[in-house]
Amino acid sequence: MRIVRFSQNEEIGFGVIDVEKNMIYSNHDLMKVVTYEELIGLIAELNTKDLFASELYVGKFTSEFVPDSVKLLAPVVPTKNILCIGKNYYDHVLEFDGSLDDIERIKENPIFFSKALSSIIGPEDEIDPHTEVTKSLDYEAELGVIIGKTCKNVSYEEALDYVFGYTIINDVTARDVQKRHQQWFLGKSFDTFCPIGPWVVTADEIGNPNDLAITLDVNKERRQESNTSLMIHDIAKQISILSKGMTLNPGDVIATGTPKGVGIGYEPPRYLASQDVVTININKIGTLTNKIK
Repeated sequence: MRIVRFSQNEEIGFGVIDVEKNMIYSNHDLMKVVTYEELIGLIAELNTKDLFASELYVGKFTSEFVPDSVKLLAPVVPTKNILCIGKNYYDHVLEFDGSLDDIERIKENPIFFSKALSSIIGPEDEIDPHTEVTKSLDYEAELGVIIGKTCKNVSYEEALDYVFGYTIINDVTARDVQKRHQQWFLGKSFDTFCPIGPWVVTADEIGNPNDLAITLDVNKERRQESNTSLMIHDIAKQISILSKGMTLNPGDVIATGTPKGVGIGYEPPRYLASQDVVTININKIGTLTNKIK
């Protein structure tokens, strides 16, 4: 099931999109959802199996929208900052002048940081390059994990049971700000620096999240091409570590790291410029596209 969040006539709500039929289905309850916990409860009532084929669902949806008639928004409503893991692909560590020793240290202690909620935008929204404060605007294609139920002190073996679904994230970064301030939060948290979308695909449709092809193109030129199987810390491990001492809530989002091919990794660096179009594709999820203003 693909869950979308959208606006029409100044009303914001959730729906289920059927990509093949090019139709969004919703109802009064879904249009009135405020928290992700409420949404997950409603989706559980609908049941995800054979959603559009079974007569059991006649009357469950009372509204239909053609996607072009609405504006798709970021599909998630987290309760805290976007939780992120840094340097989580072997080849990405090495393109940052890393070494095998660096990889061994990261394998023992992963690097976590966060992005401000105010940085979130949706599919097709424009990314503000903030040229007054940065000259090195970069991209990072990432798989996003959506927590589905209250999660604290969970084991590695149980961790994936707490996942509601998956989406695509572009961890936009001001590299010079990141370097200047010697930390990652500010340079990754500017307004519009966290495109998310185009929807959330429920976990039952993804199967194994640790084997998904991931690509990023800039103006139709391939820059990143990898697979989530190449993560240093897989998704279950990330959830288990984060939940030790920190409660994860329904709707919270984890950005799981980016592979080799970011702009700063080229010689010379290949940063983003005005009018560039960034397109990220992840197998079984879809495509997230955003343009630089």
